[in-house]
Amino acid sequence: MCRSCGAIVGAGASQCAVCGAPVASGPQPVKPRLTTDRETLRFARAVLTRPYKFTVIFLVMNFFIFLLMWESSGMTWRALWEFPYPVLIAYGAKVNQLINQHHEWWRFVTPIFIHVNLPHVLINMYSLWMVGPYVEKLYGSAKFVVFWVVTGVAGVTASYLTVVPPDTSLGAFGHFIFKTQDVPSAGASGALFGLVGVLFVFGIKFRHELPEGFKRAFGTGMLPIIFINLFIGYLGRGVIDNAAHLGGLLSGAALAVLVQYRRPGERATITASWYVLEVAALLLVAVSFFQIAKHFKDPITVAASSQIPAIPSHENAFLGYSKVMNVAQEALNAAMHGETTAVDEAIKGLDSAPHLDQKADELREQLKSLLLRAKTAGAVTPSPTPERKKPQARPPTLIDDVISWKKEYNQWLETTGKNY
Repeated sequence: MCRSCGAIVGAGASQCAVCGAPVASGPQPVKPRLTTDRETLRFARAVLTRPYKFTVIFLVMNFFIFLLMWESSGMTWRALWEFPYPVLIAYGAKVNQLINQHHEWWRFVTPIFIHVNLPHVLINMYSLWMVGPYVEKLYGSAKFVVFWVVTGVAGVTASYLTVVPPDTSLGAFGHFIFKTQDVPSAGASGALFGLVGVLFVFGIKFRHELPEGFKRAFGTGMLPIIFINLFIGYLGRGVIDNAAHLGGLLSGAALAVLVQYRRPGERATITASWYVLEVAALLLVAVSFFQIAKHFKDPITVAASSQIPAIPSHENAFLGYSKVMNVAQEALNAAMHGETTAVDEAIKGLDSAPHLDQKADELREQLKSLLLRAKTAGAVTPSPTPERKKPQARPPTLIDDVISWKKEYNQWLETTGKNY
């Protein structure tokens, strides 16, 4: 292990690959002494010792919101590959019409933390895990939070500004950046491109201080990543929001030009100012999602827009039906373990569930019957004697009937349910 920066050194190596300090023990050939630059050691120690807690926090937050969106989509396998428009809109996807006509400004912030399907969230969170720790270790958690939120908002803003009327004539380059449909847009990729822009400028600004290992990773070493992702965006134009990517990349590069690297011994007043900005950024995110919760059950009026594909009424009905059925199944599971407090509310929800087809109605009525049976079986009669007695046994056919119903319900979801 290197005594200067703490990095792991390979067997037989004569100097640290990170900071360049000599590490070999024993007699060595006489060579000119290598002077380890003090600033190089500071960079190495920053990357190796500083925490990256907000990288983990944002990663967990994105996955948590993704699971909530999946639950709102009925928790079907099909939903993992394409969340319905109503779910994307309800959780805060960027839609220009809602921003312009309903002044839902929070849609500039919330898209940073939501994703449209499982591959989308997996790719973006893997990228965050690869890039985020470097930025947070180099600049500190406060600046990292500000970078993430500011570049993410800049990406959403770029996406907002590049929606043009459907009859606009666009060439190949125009289709790369501009969009002719005001479809929901979401994802953390704008903020991720922002972090890449930060590392790109960082590597150029400190190219003389960086050790060789970092020079290959930062600065011009980021160019292949940038070009490959832009090429993928060009191939996927019309599906990938390239304007958001470019907006995040350019804003991240601009921030890295203006913001200094937080060296050890930095003045407390500067650090305090960044803590204030960090709190402001987190409050902006919290207030934005509070607005999402506040308007979560608002009717979706955006479907009337001619620019957005209309949301079929049967899809909205299916979402309502599946949500009620999920709640009732949770109440049934609890009742099977003796907790029956949620049964009555679940039955009321089933009574208000929308009609889809005859089979769906039969499954709903069967679930109501199972809930009532589980409630009755879960009631425990207090013992008149102080002796300890077992709770009243459930009917022997109840568990079998529940298993049979679940198989039938899942079969309906995989067949008829897919049509919704």
